[in-house]
Amino acid sequence: MQATPFDTNNLLDSVTTVLVVIDNSLRIVYANHAGQALFATGTKQLYGHSIADFFVPNTINKARLRAAFRSGQDFTENEVKLYFRDNRVVSADLTVTNLNTDDGPRLLFEVKKVDQQKRISRENQQHAQHFAARELIRGLAHEIKNPLGGIRGAAQLLEKALSTPDEKEFTQLIIEQSDRLRNLVDRLLGPNSLPRLEWCNLHRPLEKIRSLMKADTTQAIAITRDYDPSIPNVKVDPDMLQQAVLNIVRNAVQALRDSKTPNPQIRLVTRIERQLTIHGQRHSLAAQIKIIDNGPGIPGDIRDTLFYPLVTSKDTGSGLGLSIAQTLVNHHDGKIEVDSRPGHTEFIISLPIDRKESQS
Repeated sequence: MQATPFDTNNLLDSVTTVLVVIDNSLRIVYANHAGQALFATGTKQLYGHSIADFFVPNTINKARLRAAFRSGQDFTENEVKLYFRDNRVVSADLTVTNLNTDDGPRLLFEVKKVDQQKRISRENQQHAQHFAARELIRGLAHEIKNPLGGIRGAAQLLEKALSTPDEKEFTQLIIEQSDRLRNLVDRLLGPNSLPRLEWCNLHRPLEKIRSLMKADTTQAIAITRDYDPSIPNVKVDPDMLQQAVLNIVRNAVQALRDSKTPNPQIRLVTRIERQLTIHGQRHSLAAQIKIIDNGPGIPGDIRDTLFYPLVTSKDTGSGLGLSIAQTLVNHHDGKIEVDSRPGHTEFIISLPIDRKESQS
């Protein structure tokens, strides 16, 4: 029985290991999908460019690579830090192998992100914890709403039996405070309606957010955009997506304002990500929305519980914005990740794209 031949390109693009090939001038001549995702760009921007152009100076040891070409020696480095020019930092195991091709000598880079499995494990754990916390709050909220309704109804009946405005003032206070608590409980429960999905350009709700924030003249914060026009239309609820991003942007504005960051900036970035795992399921294609600010970063004591309801570092914050944002993104089978350090906080919303959807 004759074996079925493999499509080598599809095979290499399906693996999660980053594969990048350079020539003896240190120019990139090949990158699989995982490699393109690592560099956060496509082949047109990669091929023909020096590999060192994408990293901060001294990240790539050019002398060592040239020596590898001369000697034909392969080498491996564990847990190296790759500092990209767009402020990303990736920890990875790196293997460099010499190749002899028809076009001359080449070096193959195999990059395995050492934090990838940890991130997936942490993501699954946080997703389970967030779900458990929401179920706990949901049950508690219903237990609160039932007696609140009784208290409000009793106050209304009592008000009818009272004759003077001074006496009715107290029943009105009971009704107002009952309504306030009910509204808080409703916000704790979060959005319960299912998304109204439609084919949408991701940049449409982002542009609405930019217009909304620019109209707020009290915030002297530059909001810039860096969109990938190749992202296909995706099936989302534009209003829900807009609300999720807006909650994150407002948090960034608040952090920049409270910290009095000089030259405060927020960037809205869109990219395509390939071979991405979301809640334990692997997707060949996903769209990403990144909200990046140059503020002080997220305090370490709340970083692991950032998306829990009522968790906030602000004196006047409710702690519901990010929890609601995650719920809205979860309605789209997506996820939110955070990378934060002083001077750079990045929220990444990832939304899966089915192959048949991306071709529509």
